[in-house]
Amino acid sequence: MDTVENVKLLVEKLLNDLGFELYSFKYNHSKSSGILEIIVDRDTDINIDDITDISLKISSLLDEHDFTELPYNLDISSLGAEKPIKLEKLDKYVEKYVNIHLVNPFKGLNTLEGYLKEVTDNEVLLEYKEKTRTIKALLKRSDIDKARLAIKF
Repeated sequence: MDTVENVKLLVEKLLNDLGFELYSFKYNHSKSSGILEIIVDRDTDINIDDITDISLKISSLLDEHDFTELPYNLDISSLGAEKPIKLEKLDKYVEKYVNIHLVNPFKGLNTLEGYLKEVTDNEVLLEYKEKTRTIKALLKRSDIDKARLAIKF
């Protein structure tokens, strides 16, 4: 029987081979059953077909590598439509609608939401709407402490 840690490494390798990243791997159990929660990520969108494909492949892998004698549920998901963005990967999200939180306000605003237009080593250009006007905000990367994808309404 494999350990949970060994299974985690096998799942991580499988996901990497499929072009995904293992974001989170948690196994919680009681005396009678458990749940294995796996959250995946990648720089491009993840749809339900991707999750279905990953679920089937991970399920097959788990059938070969038992790590518990308890029955358990497998729960595989992505970070969702408003997933956090690692700041070092901002350049992968150019032309995406994002929410950026700043440590130093821009025109009195700590949070900006708009289209990421350009990313350099030191600066980020964000285009956002203020009523009917389009504003271009040139932000220092060092002023950004959090970023996530956003949904435009």
